[in-house]
Amino acid sequence: MDKKFELLAPGGDIDSIKAAILAGADAVYCGLGKFNARNRAANISADDLYGVTRLAHQNGTKVYLTLNIVVVENELPELIVLLNKLANTGIDGVIVQDIGILFLIKNYFKNLPIHASTQLTTHNSGQILFLAEMGATRVNFSRELNLQEIADLAAVAHKNNLSVEVFVHGSHCICFSGICYMSSVRNGTSGNRGRCGQPCREQYLTTPAGSNFPLNLKDISAYFDLAELGEAGVDSLKIEGRIKKSHWVYTVVAAWREQINHFYSTGKGKTDNSGLYRVFNRDFTDGFLKDKIGKEMYIDNPRDNSAHRLSALDGNPTADKLEIAKGAVYDERTEIISNLETEIKSLNAGKIPLTVVATGESGSPLKVTVKSPENSYTVFSGSNLSGTGTEELDYNVLFKRLKALDDLGYTLKNIDISGLSPNTYLPYSELTTIKNQILFLLNGSREPVPPVSLSPLHGTKRTDKKPRLSVLLSSTDDIGLSEMGEVDCYFKLPEGLAGTGEEYAGVFAQNKRLIPWFPSVLLGDDYISAQRLLGRICPKTLVTNNLGIAFEASKMGIDWIAGPYLNITNSFALTCLKEKFGCNGAFISNELNRMQIKSIKKPTDFDLYFSIYHPVALMTSRQCLFQQVTGCVKREIDGDCLPFCQKSAAITNQKQEDYHVVKTCHNYNKLYNGQNYLNTGIVGEIPDLFSGFMVDLDDVVEGALGKTDKWELINLFKGLLEGSPEATQTIKQTVGSTTCEQYKKGI
Repeated sequence: MDKKFELLAPGGDIDSIKAAILAGADAVYCGLGKFNARNRAANISADDLYGVTRLAHQNGTKVYLTLNIVVVENELPELIVLLNKLANTGIDGVIVQDIGILFLIKNYFKNLPIHASTQLTTHNSGQILFLAEMGATRVNFSRELNLQEIADLAAVAHKNNLSVEVFVHGSHCICFSGICYMSSVRNGTSGNRGRCGQPCREQYLTTPAGSNFPLNLKDISAYFDLAELGEAGVDSLKIEGRIKKSHWVYTVVAAWREQINHFYSTGKGKTDNSGLYRVFNRDFTDGFLKDKIGKEMYIDNPRDNSAHRLSALDGNPTADKLEIAKGAVYDERTEIISNLETEIKSLNAGKIPLTVVATGESGSPLKVTVKSPENSYTVFSGSNLSGTGTEELDYNVLFKRLKALDDLGYTLKNIDISGLSPNTYLPYSELTTIKNQILFLLNGSREPVPPVSLSPLHGTKRTDKKPRLSVLLSSTDDIGLSEMGEVDCYFKLPEGLAGTGEEYAGVFAQNKRLIPWFPSVLLGDDYISAQRLLGRICPKTLVTNNLGIAFEASKMGIDWIAGPYLNITNSFALTCLKEKFGCNGAFISNELNRMQIKSIKKPTDFDLYFSIYHPVALMTSRQCLFQQVTGCVKREIDGDCLPFCQKSAAITNQKQEDYHVVKTCHNYNKLYNGQNYLNTGIVGEIPDLFSGFMVDLDDVVEGALGKTDKWELINLFKGLLEGSPEATQTIKQTVGSTTCEQYKKGI
């Protein structure tokens, strides 16, 4: 096979970037101090980026910058300033999650290649077509896909000129990326903002299955799967680890480089992965890739597994052996760090000093030579120096006019004017031309990209519509509620739609007032079934939390509303969805606080919605969450699990906080907060912004709805929208203990 891979390495700081280059990475991805999904990493500064990019390119390594978080409204001016700077750094791509950032780069910063982050949860062909429409050049698939699913989607991506990137090594999230809200709800630290506190890795009270860390997965490693990844059409092999230290990056990248080179030369991979165990790991699994999802993917310890593995190599671990193994691991890592330190110091990613030599006399052109340790460039003025003028050329004048040379990863150390005759003058415009010529040469003979200045988006913060109440139904037993007047009724479709099309087509045919609500995750045959269902029922409008269905609705001319799990947080995202895909309205993310919501400018003729009462789905997982909670007779998920399994359980953390593990028929495993979300205050605190408020009547968390029946509860929420203070009080008494911490903390 002639397949060539890109080996893509993490760079959480400059030393880690250098380590990746030394180890043979083809590309490195790194973040700045803000706007990236690893705020816990050291990251680099915008000024560092020039030197990092220069060093990487000198060594044949590409640089991708991570801007893979959602952005709130008041950050947009700062973001645009940053994008203007990035446009002239020579970076090779920008990794993006936010739909608003996608829109900005596609329309205003066309020289920045767009890579779609795994945070966009891309797992079906419609999402790929959406990203292609938005100008993406690469897509990083969801980490939960198996090899056949990757192959099917890679064919679609390649047909639409997108390269394919897949995570092959590093930490595993148990949730589909981009739709995990556990850290956000519990700690006020959102994973969609790069601040995940990893509550899934924490210790819980021992479960009935005997686990203390029931949500903790082993690390992913596809070290032995190169041939299959190549056959599936994967272009870039991505290593996770931007919070890891440089010695970890070097060791892992070097091991992967060796494996890839061996594969190139022999057509086979090496069968020994012991080098990967030399640094931090939680043991390894390729369960998702091999479609072997189950018990073997878990490990009941989130800490380093290296010493435990070493002490158990002969099958008989003991406490004494473990202590000896810990010492051996420590000594080996100390040696790695010591050897790497010297090599890292040999690479220079800092600013390059420049010396400027200016020579000339009256009647001749000004000659300016710029010298760096590596190159020398000479430019001349277009006109001759004069003996008269308004500002004599001296050190201070030249330094002021050439100060811009401090950009692009250089620093202006000295200006030598010993060869410049006194009392000489040159028009300011000539010095500007010389400066621009030098910048052009220092920038690799690339014309600088002029800055983009964007006016605030036009639109309105107000609506003259009286907000309507909408209700989200999850059971056909509740469809009678759709007969209630002045209430819009959404019907939640399951994630496992395959084989259920006839049933749901009948539901919508018999209940014309029902509005279909599509879930976030629609994989494989389930997405195909969703497409077919959409074609059969042709609804007047729909709500979707999946960009694949959004693309289909746009193509079919169906009015559609962006659901709350599309993580809409800013005006540019709204504008994108309306202008590019004919979106009619959007739910604003429940992660935002009051001030963040108030600052959003909605487009004209566009409706905004907000969910004010719902069970809080903390995560959706393709893994079986019950393996470590209550146990299961099956060690792996099979074809019957998604459509037929239905069970629930609870886990409790060390702070005595309860979480509900729920699996319903035709849906993936979910983890719910112990309290439902209730936000009655937003109705009065942000008046005239929203066209509708939604209530989710799913009673997935037992007892959350209280003893009041759903008809009465809907009437109470109608009273809330009509301004009844009694309704507000009664709602709070009826539904019991609730939370709206996200509305207080924001992101």
